[in-house]
Amino acid sequence: MSDTATQRQYLANFILDTRNYTETVESLIERIQGALESIGFTVGKVDNRGQQEFIRVTDRNYTAGIYVSYELTGPAEASTQIQEKFRLDKQVNRVLVQSKD
Repeated sequence: MSDTATQRQYLANFILDTRNYTETVESLIERIQGALESIGFTVGKVDNRGQQEFIRVTDRNYTAGIYVSYELTGPAEASTQIQEKFRLDKQVNRVLVQSKD
């Protein structure tokens, strides 16, 4: 079986927490893209959806986040790899990985 047969397409949605982040949001988006590429993903389209208010607020000091979507092509274990990579990252609040296949 070839390596391309195990490649799948994904949509990864990130909610970014920039409260204590001093650099630009674009640099954070590029850093996340580089981290995704370092674990074996090919990043297609990146969509910065901007800051949006949360419908259900769990922390009254954090009521909105920056939503960013990445279209990815990568291995079948994508969800667990991405979750593990960004688990301790303070600027990444949430990650949702959806398969497009």
